[in-house]
Amino acid sequence: MIRFDHVFKRYPNGREALTDLTLDVGRGEMVFLTGHSGAGKSTLLKLIALIERPTRGTVLVNGQNTTAVRRSKIPAFRRQIGIVFQDHKLLMDRPVYDNVGLPLVIAGVPEKEIGKRVRAALDQVGLLGREHNRPIELSTGEQQRVGIARAVISKPALLIADEPTGNLDPELAVEIMKLFKRFNDVGVTVLIASHDVHLIERLGVRRVMIEAGRVAGGDPAPVLPSMQAI
Repeated sequence: MIRFDHVFKRYPNGREALTDLTLDVGRGEMVFLTGHSGAGKSTLLKLIALIERPTRGTVLVNGQNTTAVRRSKIPAFRRQIGIVFQDHKLLMDRPVYDNVGLPLVIAGVPEKEIGKRVRAALDQVGLLGREHNRPIELSTGEQQRVGIARAVISKPALLIADEPTGNLDPELAVEIMKLFKRFNDVGVTVLIASHDVHLIERLGVRRVMIEAGRVAGGDPAPVLPSMQAI
C-alpha cells in the first residue's frame, strides 16, 4: 500500500528531515510511527498526502508514484487518503455537519448523498445527533471524533494520523485508538505517528521507530493485532 524507497527530504532552509528512508506498509496493516519530536514522522506523513514532495527517492501510495502526480491532480489523489490532525483543523464557525461533509462538497457529491454519508460517519464515531452543534460546543475528544469522521467520509483505502491523541487524557486516547482499530478491522490501512509508546504497546500492532530521518528499529514484520489488553 505504501512504499518509501531510499527517500530524502531536505527543506529550503537546509534541514534534512528524511535521510535515505526505506519503509513498506502492507495493504490492510495498522502501523505506528514512533520517535522523538523532529525525527521525521510528520514529514513522512506529509509526503504520503502530497503536502510535501521528496527531494530524492520514490514514494508509492496505492501503486501510484507521487512524484508523477501533477499539481492539478493532487485533490483527486488525496480522496483515497483520510487525514487526521492533532489540532483537528475544524471550521469553528460551521456546524459539525458542514465540517464532516466538506470533502464530499469539494468532490461534487449530491447533497442528498452527503446527508446520508455524514450521518453514517458520525454514527461510526459515536456522534450521531450532534451534526447541528458547532465544534466549540464539543469536548476536545468529541472534536477529534469529528476530525476522524471527516477523514473517513470518503471511504478512503488509507487513513493517516499525526499525533491524534496528543491533546487527550489517557482514557480518551484509548477510545480514539479503538476507533482507528475499528476502521482497520474492515480493511482500511492505518498509519499513525504517535509519542504514546505505552498505548501503542497495549494495542499490540506493528511499530516502526524513526530517528534522525531514518528507520531506526521496530517490528520487522506485522504482528497480529489484539485489543483485549485495552
